[in-house]
Amino acid sequence: MAMWIQAQQLQGDALHQMQALYGQHFPIEVRHYLAQWIENQLWDSVELENPGEEVKAKRLLDSLVAELQKKAQLQGGEDGFLLKIKLGHYANQLKSTYDRCPLELVRCIRHILQSEKRLVQDATNASSGAEGQSMDTLSQRHQQINQAFEELRLATQETENELRKLQHSQEYFIIQYQENLRIQAQISSLASLPAAERTQREPALQSKRATVESWLTREASTLQKYRLDLSEQHQKTLTLLRKQQTLILDEELIQWKRRQQLAGNGGPHEGGLDVLQSWCEKLADLIWQNRQQIRRCEHLTQQLPLPGPMEELLIKLNADITDIISALVTSTFIIEKQPPQVLKTQTKFAATVRLLVGGKLNVHMNPPQVKAVIVSEQQAKALLKNESTHSESSGEILNNNCVMEYHQATGTLSAHFRNMSLKRIKRSDRRGAESVTEEKFTVLFESQFSVGGNELVFHVKTLSLPVVVIVHGSQDNNATATVLWDNAFAEPVSMNFIFINLITII
Repeated sequence: MAMWIQAQQLQGDALHQMQALYGQHFPIEVRHYLAQWIENQLWDSVELENPGEEVKAKRLLDSLVAELQKKAQLQGGEDGFLLKIKLGHYANQLKSTYDRCPLELVRCIRHILQSEKRLVQDATNASSGAEGQSMDTLSQRHQQINQAFEELRLATQETENELRKLQHSQEYFIIQYQENLRIQAQISSLASLPAAERTQREPALQSKRATVESWLTREASTLQKYRLDLSEQHQKTLTLLRKQQTLILDEELIQWKRRQQLAGNGGPHEGGLDVLQSWCEKLADLIWQNRQQIRRCEHLTQQLPLPGPMEELLIKLNADITDIISALVTSTFIIEKQPPQVLKTQTKFAATVRLLVGGKLNVHMNPPQVKAVIVSEQQAKALLKNESTHSESSGEILNNNCVMEYHQATGTLSAHFRNMSLKRIKRSDRRGAESVTEEKFTVLFESQFSVGGNELVFHVKTLSLPVVVIVHGSQDNNATATVLWDNAFAEPVSMNFIFINLITII
């Protein structure tokens, strides 16, 4: 219960992050009223990747439901009546949600407890010594990112409002244009009338036509100005989006990957991936809103062509927004759990791949399949330089295909490779005194999926940390030395070898 007491004392952004952990998948009221019981359970003892652990997870679910029901029955008096009903409802809801997938409940609660622990630790560190100064810097950086998101939200809302005004103005223009055609038709029909009647009616129609045509000329110029102004606003928004995306992907995400690499040498756990996902999802949402706005501008321009540079401007905006979303999708296809860096043949190993924007872009509606292959260092470098797009394997991995699954409780889309095994390895010709324990490989994960109802189809690839393959336990120490050295002193080229993701838009 101590953790929950500390969590309730969080403030500002940390408090909002804590509150965001809860929802229909796990109500915050359940966490509050069963705080001590929840913190006393051995959630970490359940192996989520092992289906055989469902029995243990089912016992935890049943115990949780029973505790809730017991808590509900203890509520009495007028003040406790509504709480009794609410807790009883939550008990039934959790039973219904997780009865067929109890491991998901364990995954959900573990995620919540780990996130709360991280938030409390961050808040504690922020209030003490040099660590506090470091956390202040971190908080300032996060605050800047959140402020930039607010600026982007307002800019996107402003262009949405301007787009609606443009649409309404254009619709009225079309109505007046049709009215002008009707007047012209009336003038043309006067030719069949007697001269006296034609002379009587024509001046009024000609005057009306002149007035409407004068208005149409002015309004056409106004509409073109609206379009150009809106295009300029969109270009400014895309510039802000690129800046924000660069900060998150090229700095924050790269730092996370570097921490992940150093964790292989015994460094602190990388952490912070859920915060990164929330930022990436906000980016995806804003990018997609702006892309839809640009598409609507295209439709309006096609509906009412006007002389000017709008067609070229929209082509550029479309290309820019596609580049931005492409960079986001490819960079957020990451390896959450790295395969072991010393890999023994004929031995089972695991890895987890995650798409940070998968839920927001509804990729899970048509779950993609991920394939894993092992490639040499030379093959990986060729891929990174785009010298090769063919994923030729340097060995054979068993159970190397996995479908990505969406976990609603945590909002993550990931593929869990639980039972991979390296059956054989194909080594390069070694020269001089080079040992097999100095030869590096990498596991290449690749997938293909569509976004926006097949509007965009992506072929993405990402590389694991360097891997040394051994066939005997006696080679383990030398292989470990190789990866420890590489993790600690990787040169920029080697870092790119680790971090860069590849993308093809089909």
